[in-house]
Formats: sequence, structure tokens, C-alpha cells
Amino acid sequence: MAPLVLLGGQALAAQAQTSKSQAPTASCRASTDWPLWDGFNERFAQEDGRIVDFNVAQMHSTSEGQSYAMFFALVANQPERFERLWRWTVANLAGGNIAARLPAWQWGQRKDGTWGVIDNNPASDADLWLAYTLLEAARVWKKPAYEADARTLLARVIQDELVDLPGFGKMLLPGPVGFSFPEQKLWRFNPSYLPLPLLRRFAQFDPKGPWSVLAGNTVRMISDTAPRGYSPDWVAWRLADNGRGGFVADPQTGDVGSYDAIRTYLWAGMTAPADPAATPLRRALGGMAQAIEQAEFPPEKVQTSTGAVQGMGPIGFAAALLPYLQTDGRNTALLLQHKRVQARLFDPAARLPYYDHVLGLFGTGWIEKRYQFLPTGRLQLRWEKACSTATKR
Repeated sequence: MAPLVLLGGQALAAQAQTSKSQAPTASCRASTDWPLWDGFNERFAQEDGRIVDFNVAQMHSTSEGQSYAMFFALVANQPERFERLWRWTVANLAGGNIAARLPAWQWGQRKDGTWGVIDNNPASDADLWLAYTLLEAARVWKKPAYEADARTLLARVIQDELVDLPGFGKMLLPGPVGFSFPEQKLWRFNPSYLPLPLLRRFAQFDPKGPWSVLAGNTVRMISDTAPRGYSPDWVAWRLADNGRGGFVADPQTGDVGSYDAIRTYLWAGMTAPADPAATPLRRALGGMAQAIEQAEFPPEKVQTSTGAVQGMGPIGFAAALLPYLQTDGRNTALLLQHKRVQARLFDPAARLPYYDHVLGLFGTGWIEKRYQFLPTGRLQLRWEKACSTATKR
């Protein structure tokens, strides 16, 4: 069955009919019309470029939050906001110098009441998203300095976060410290930290780098750790005494798939269908689609070894699964989850927490075709096409 394309709660045919009456420059503006993004900024963004999660005691900011906000600012064609986000990140999370260190993961109010870095360890998923958004911002906004910053970040990622797993090959650690235990013959990983489109883009930008190998190994990791079609939050690679290794349940979190793993389905769903890894990824992660077809909501937790599901996932889960359901052709489940998202996510009185809002921006932004990923990993932006059309005219 061909996948149904949804745009802002309407079928694609409806959009095609209304677009005829719109001028080609309608989306070629300094700021696109994106109410969900506007709502996010009203609640979580400060004027200086800091993204604050008020739901935690430290009222913290994270490198993840900064990187996601930069991506959404790019999708919304807001270069000034993008610049503020990046400058705050460099100044406060990287000590003013990304050539010297990767951004710290967490910044906020310390136990003594002062403000600053709480956890100095970088997070590799944020590092990848930062580098990616800088690369694409350099391309669409003609800002060579962003490309130079991206190159610097990627070099440090290779230096600080890349590991050569015995018996497997190159992989990306979640951070430089606390995930590699060679004396125990154990290494920990997070499958949701490695979006395939980003790795494709890096491979195009830096063909001599490890990115193509990482892309292939990421697909292997996801496939090897989803025996029932569900991805776990965390996994571990364990090397046996005979020198052979394999993925096992994470010793700290077990085989549960929940708030981290939901992004694995999101990234897989957004991977371009023409990408050679798109079909293997969908096959490996087919359990979630089957579970949703049999229930009104995504499960909050899954035991990935048995397929047992538990609880009702928040609305952000439903939004994150929209690209996954559409590319998999699950029209019935797609329509049901999209209806739930429309009713809850776009309710101004809902006051959604940070993570639900972020997942909502990713999932609905993709469904509404505000952005798409090409097979090369390059970002296809709706406003960029509109601006190009207006220029040609």
C-alpha cells in the first residue's frame, strides 16, 4: 500500500489545491509560519540563545537542546536566531573555543546556587547535530565560517569519541568519558545517537573520514539489537575470552526501549527511501509498527528481548513515529496517531514538556514537508525551494 502523505492535518491533494492560489514567495521570508516552533521559543528560548528546560531542578540547558533548536531555526529560515543559539553554545558549553574541546552536555544551576557547566562530558549525538546544522547553514545561507566550525567539530568527534571495537569496527561512543571499559571488554552505545542522514552528509563532506563505515555499522548495530523489531535505549558490545564479540543487553539499563529509543524510529522514518539502508532499517524496526496497529497509542516501554510492551507513551512518541509510519506504509496507524497529535500537540493550553515539544517539531515538521533528507543526507528545505523559485521568476 502506498504511504499516505499528510500535511498539517490535511491530505496532500488539499495542499496542492490551495498552493495554486499562493504566491511563490509566500514562504521566502526571514521567518516562516511555524506556530509550533513559535510556541517552543516562547516557552524554552531566552533572548541570548539559551534553551532552558524548566522541568528539571537545575533549569538546565543541554548541548542536545541547543543543537535541536539550531536545526529548527534553520528549518524556519531564522539566521539571526541560529547565530545566537550557536554563539551561546560556544561561549557557555565549549569555553569559547570549539577547537579546544567539544561542548559540555549540561549547563545550569549548580548545587551551590551558581550557574555554569554541571556535566563537562560531551554528548556525541549533540556534536553530530551541531556539525550537521552548521554544514547546512553554511550551504543555504552562504556562511563559510559555519562550514569551518563544522569541520572543527567533526575533527574533534573523530579524535575524542570514535572507537575501534574489537571484532566489530569503528563506532561512535556516546561521549568521551564513561562508556568505554576495555579492561572489562565492554563498550556502551546508544542507537538513537546516530541518525543515518547525518552520517551520509558527513561522508559527502569528508569522504576520507569514518562516516560511511559508521553508517554501515550503525545499521548493523540496530539490526543486531532488535530481535523482536524494537530498539533498546542502550546496548553494549562485549568481547568474549575467545576474541569474539557481540551486542548484549546494557548492564545498566537492561533491554528496555523507551525515551531514547523513540528517536531511533524517528531517524529511520526520515531516512530517504532511496538510501540503500532505508529498507533494512524499516525491516529491523518493524515491531513498533505492528504494536501501534493493535493499540491506540505507542507503548511507553518495550522489553526488546521479548517484545512485551508496557504503559502509554506521551504525545511526543506519537509525533516521533509519524515519519516511521508513513515511510512504512502504515496508513491506518498513521491516521490514528496523526489525529491524536493534532488534537494534543497543537492545543495552546497543553503546555507540553520540552521533550514532547522537540519530538513534535521533528515529527510534524517532516510530515508537513518543512524539511526532508535527501539520500546524500543533504537537507531539502521548503523555504529554500520557495526562495529559489522566487529568484528565478
